[in-house]
Amino acid sequence: MPVAKKAFALCALGALSTAAIAPVVAQTTLNGAGATFPAPIYQKWFSDLAGKKGPQVNYQAVGSGAGIRQFQAGTVDFGATDDPIDPAEAAKVSKGVLQIPMVGGSIAVAYNKPGCDLKLTQKQVAGIFLGNIKDWKELQCAPGPISVAHRSDGSGTTYAFTNALSDWSAEFKKELGTGKTVQWPVGVGGKGNDGVASVLQNTVGSIGYVNQSFVKGALKAAAIQNKSGQFTKPTAASGAAGLAGIRLNSNLAGEATNPHGAGAYPLVTLTWVLAYKSGNGDKTDDLQKAFNFMLSKASQAQADDLGYVPLPASIQAKSLAAVKQVGK
Repeated sequence: MPVAKKAFALCALGALSTAAIAPVVAQTTLNGAGATFPAPIYQKWFSDLAGKKGPQVNYQAVGSGAGIRQFQAGTVDFGATDDPIDPAEAAKVSKGVLQIPMVGGSIAVAYNKPGCDLKLTQKQVAGIFLGNIKDWKELQCAPGPISVAHRSDGSGTTYAFTNALSDWSAEFKKELGTGKTVQWPVGVGGKGNDGVASVLQNTVGSIGYVNQSFVKGALKAAAIQNKSGQFTKPTAASGAAGLAGIRLNSNLAGEATNPHGAGAYPLVTLTWVLAYKSGNGDKTDDLQKAFNFMLSKASQAQADDLGYVPLPASIQAKSLAAVKQVGK
């Protein structure tokens, strides 16, 4: 081949190679890990974000406990948890921690018992998971043994659930207490909200706790008596009434173990993203873009349809302010 043609061919090949790899080089991938509770809505948001040519986000729903550990180890760009990070855990993160509420949700007491319209007092909820209530006839349903399902992994959902039950029942507080993991006296464990939901779907006569978005198919959500004496099911309206009782501290952590507002569902929680305050380098702008997208009015408006509760405006404003602090 003549030298001139060979040089042209090499230049053309180089141009084609550059064109082929340019999109890959220009594309940022963010890695996050943590809570299974918000996984369905996070996956929807991240898919929408990618469709709008935003940063690609790879989110692994491994549970709040594992997410915090990966965040502490610096193996992810952000973590996610349903249990606010403990100050002692945060102190181990040299780059600093920003705890950002992303969306709200209700924890459903889900059950698989055809023909049963379940209404539970707070004492009954505690009694079921303590193993004191063993037969469905004690709950005014057709008789049969109750099979309990709970989380087997470290879980912010478990923390929020046991925190509420510890407030509702002195016996529960004494016997089990509050934690990401507790020594359940009865039941079968499932990993993640999806694992518990799978146990429930496959076991007639079972009952457990999952995010509202996992209540589908054979599962129903029990109506739980709130502090005002009303029996409420987890819905966008009852969840919003419950979240209205949450007051955030300086670290944007907050909880409402027994909200008393009219129509409030009593098992509600926020879920948080954990971001590094500094040391994000070239990924800083993309992290801010992703978090702002999640907190946008359009994204929050999807919460109801996906089984979640949009952030109250006052909390949303504080979250947006925190995103601005994500630094290089």
